Amino acid sequence: MNKNCSNIMALSTNTSNKRETVCIFGTGDFGRALGHKMIQSGYPVVYGSRSTQISNLIPKDAEVLSHAEAAQKAAIIIIAIQRQHYNFLIPLAEILRGKVLVDISNNLKLNQYPESNAEYLAQLLPGSRVVKAFNTVSAWALQSGTLDASRQVFVCGDDVEAKQMVMNIVRALGLTPLDKGSLLAAQEIENYPLQLFPMWKFPIILSFSLTAFFFFYCLALDVIYTYIYEKNNFSFFIAITIPNRVFPVMALILLALVYLPGIFAAIIQLYRGTKYRRFPDWLDKWMLCRKQLGLIALAFASLHVVFTLVSPMRAFVRWRTSKGIISQALNNKTEPLDNTSAWISDSYLALGILGFFLFVLLGITSLPSVSNNVNWREFRFVQSKLGYLALILCTAHTLVYGGKWFLSPSAYKWYLPNIYILSLVIPCAVLVVKFVLIFPCIDKPLTQIRQGWERNPKHSE
Repeated sequence: MNKNCSNIMALSTNTSNKRETVCIFGTGDFGRALGHKMIQSGYPVVYGSRSTQISNLIPKDAEVLSHAEAAQKAAIIIIAIQRQHYNFLIPLAEILRGKVLVDISNNLKLNQYPESNAEYLAQLLPGSRVVKAFNTVSAWALQSGTLDASRQVFVCGDDVEAKQMVMNIVRALGLTPLDKGSLLAAQEIENYPLQLFPMWKFPIILSFSLTAFFFFYCLALDVIYTYIYEKNNFSFFIAITIPNRVFPVMALILLALVYLPGIFAAIIQLYRGTKYRRFPDWLDKWMLCRKQLGLIALAFASLHVVFTLVSPMRAFVRWRTSKGIISQALNNKTEPLDNTSAWISDSYLALGILGFFLFVLLGITSLPSVSNNVNWREFRFVQSKLGYLALILCTAHTLVYGGKWFLSPSAYKWYLPNIYILSLVIPCAVLVVKFVLIFPCIDKPLTQIRQGWERNPKHSE
């Protein structure tokens, strides 16, 4: 009796785990890579091809049949061919009626056709259920197994059941499906692989512009001014000194720009008395690229650390140190240790180390592999609370290091402030306004607004 029961249980388990047959039209790179991945995941795969001869390139456990025969064996057919070859599917319209057709094609340029490839396929075969998927995953990633960077698969379609079937396959392959809605979203999905860092465009342009500005600003004050008025040739500052002044300034300003849009959003919500109105487009776009701004800021901070560590190896630093030692020897006088300078030096170094540690923690937490393993409260604590702490420490690091130039007339060459003074404007403004916003008299109504309370409900949009 027990033996029969165990046999029945084993049979039911095997039956429930059995995968449905998937047909693939197209034996190109992606078609072969996708078929190999599906076979590894337990799917029976049949290829539809003009030539039914077995090739060494085809996965050995796959079956190769004519297009009509292959289509009859599967309910889901993956169309791994380019749009210009879709016409061969028209004679198969009756066989493909009611079947799920997964369009995975991409174009050579943005908006190449008036309608998306998936919509065009649905027009050619109105009796089939067309779903767009897999076009954002590369054949190389499927073959090599390095899917961490492209694990997300966009899926769209008008048939909910067909879309769910495709999303089940995506999950079975170890990928993450993202439902983008109806087939109208196919144009956007097909444009996505053709965009070069779409969310990075504004942060990169902004970073490049600010870097160029601060670089030439330092060049004018530290090299050109010194050469004109002091007759000293410090052109070699271009290699290490000036970059190591620009990098920390950029890191601090970009970190402040990560939190500045949140300040604007809070002020706008307090002014409107509701959260049910859209922010201005510029603020929406700014808030969407905060992660990219933060990662670029981390890159600048890392460069600052590396450049600082190599500074003692520079010929200029060694010359200046030896000059001080020789000067003391010739004067037969040893400069006593200045405790104030020692405290300032150790303080700004400690603040910089702690600030950089939190900077790295923010960057690590923003990685999808890490952020997916923490809940929203934990993620918010790191990105908001520890983020502001990192901004405070980095601002204090800059204040302690560059504070001596605030009141020094020699620091204002050509009546221009030192670069460290400029770098503190935005961070200090962000911290001051944030300090005001956490007052209970302001924080309480802001929290109520974000929880759904409205000052004038009848006037809200």
